[in-house]
Parts: sequence; C-alpha cells; structure tokens
Amino acid sequence: MADRLESLLAHFAVHARMFHSGALCGFNDVPTLPETGQLHLIKSGPVEVNHDGADSLHVTEPSLLLYPRPLKHRFKTDVTRGADFTCANLHFDGGAANPVANALPAVICVPLAGIEGAASVLSLLFDEAFNERCGRRALINRLFEVVLIQVLRHLMETGQIRTGMLAGMSHPKLRHALVAMHEKPAHEWSLDELAETAGMSRSVFANTFRDTVGLTPGAYMQNWRVSLAQQRLRQGQPLKMIAIEVGYGSEAALSRAFKVQSGLTPREWKQAQASG
Repeated sequence: MADRLESLLAHFAVHARMFHSGALCGFNDVPTLPETGQLHLIKSGPVEVNHDGADSLHVTEPSLLLYPRPLKHRFKTDVTRGADFTCANLHFDGGAANPVANALPAVICVPLAGIEGAASVLSLLFDEAFNERCGRRALINRLFEVVLIQVLRHLMETGQIRTGMLAGMSHPKLRHALVAMHEKPAHEWSLDELAETAGMSRSVFANTFRDTVGLTPGAYMQNWRVSLAQQRLRQGQPLKMIAIEVGYGSEAALSRAFKVQSGLTPREWKQAQASG
C-alpha cells in the first residue's frame, strides 16, 4: 500500500523552528504568529493550559501539545519549581489552506509515552535542547519535524481523529482511495473506480466516504486540486501548466473550480496573497 502520510507531506510539508527551551514558572502567555502553528513538548512538571472561552487542560505527565493553527493559550506552572518546556513554531506549507493543518482539531494533547517509536527521538531532542552544542538549533528544528510526523502517524493509527480527511486516512479501506486521489490528481476519477480502489461497493463507498470525510468524493477531489493549484501559484508556476497538472483541461475550467472553492479567481487570489 502506498504511504498515507507521504502522499500528503510530499505536497504540503511542515517546517519547525524552535523558539523556547527551558523552565517556565508561574503564568506565561504564549505569543502566536499568523498562519503559524505550535508544538510544545513538556518534559517535566505539572502544567495547566488555559484557552479563552474553553476548559483548561491539566497536564500531569510528560506530554505533547500540538496547535495546528494559531490559538492564544497560557501556561500556569508552579511559581518556584516551574516546568521544563521545549517549544517550536510550525509553518505548514500552504498556510491556512494546508489540508493537514485543516484536518486537525484546534489543540491536541498526547502523553509522550503513548507515541509509539518516539522515545529515542524525544530523548535526543531534549538532550540537544537543554545543552549548548554546535548546530544545536538546526538539529532541534529537524527533530521537531520528525516528532510531528510521528504524532500524525499516532493519531491515524489509533483512530483518534473522528471526522475529516485524517479520519478517512485512518479508515482501512477509504485510505486506499484517498491516497490514489492525492497521488494522481490529474486522473479523471469516477465513483466506480474509487470504490474499486477502496475494495467497496459503489453505494457503500459513497456513503462511508461522505460520513467519514464530511464531503462527497467529487467535492473532496475538487478541494484537493484547488489546494494543489494554490500551492503551485505560490511557487510561481503559470496557470496553464497548473491546470494540466491538477486535472483541469484548461485555464478556464480551473478558474471556475477555483472560484467555487475560494470565492476568488486565481488572479484575484494571487493578488490577495501578495497584498497580505
């Protein structure tokens, strides 16, 4: 079976940049940046995490906190002992349109011990974060990216995401169709062909896909193609070439789908990105 995560991250990578390592004591408001997520690793110490208008999280064991999108939060720790953190900002390629970031809840909290296969990476990351060595920051940034991939794998393999694209990627049959669509966006996928790829009947596939992913297969395919088109526009590719690569026969066809999806033509969208 083709790699579920590879088909996503090949198009929409994630880049990490550490911004803190060390103890935090008392109350600490965490600064956020536009279109930037965050990944916090709590090495030790109890932590209360507060969000505006939401219930607090009480972290009592070494844990990971993932914010795929900007969300204001505050850490409350013991004023004397504090808690040891290593934190990174996350840049998801495609910004707010990144399908991985969009498929995740606003905040995810996972005990570090529960992430299978992550112990050695986390041990190295903490060792580098709390020591001063040559190349330390560059190495830590890469390790954060590895940890994020391990968390995404963990969420899919344990079925913790109940709806949306990642829920579909967790499904033992739907994931085959989703990977096929991700890897071959230019192919004219029919419902019958997708159902066959998933090893399901046409009607069961259509109903299960809609109930799990939250969209029909046709609507999902359009979303994926437009997301790819936006990514290529950011990279400066000409619209004519993009239309062919993502499965539209002409610039006009892509522009129509693009406007249905985003409310803007490709030209208007690119201008809005430049001015923003």
